[in-house]
Amino acid sequence: MIHEKAIREGKLTKGMNFTEKSLAICARIPKGKVVTYGDIACKLGSDGASRAVGNAMNGNPFSPDVPCHRVVGSTGKLTGFARGLDKKRAMLKKEGVPFKNDDQVDMAACRHKL
Repeated sequence: MIHEKAIREGKLTKGMNFTEKSLAICARIPKGKVVTYGDIACKLGSDGASRAVGNAMNGNPFSPDVPCHRVVGSTGKLTGFARGLDKKRAMLKKEGVPFKNDDQVDMAACRHKL
């Protein structure tokens, strides 16, 4: 990707496509925090594009530097992760993300505002 440096730094630059922009926003999520696919879509002005953001995260060539494991479903439910949900859960727990139950993070405690 020609915008690799900007993506890793969480910067949106002219000429980025939707996937690159989604990944750049994802790079801004700090350890111990999560956002939803919808949060990223809204930040990009594309309400309702949660699935498109999910597709962008699925093809993330910069993981774990661009932390797509920190993106969860709208209720905090763990969804799609190329390495499997067990790995996603373990990575989030290692970062101190609190869980309500085994497959749902406590959004009130760890949601990051983009």
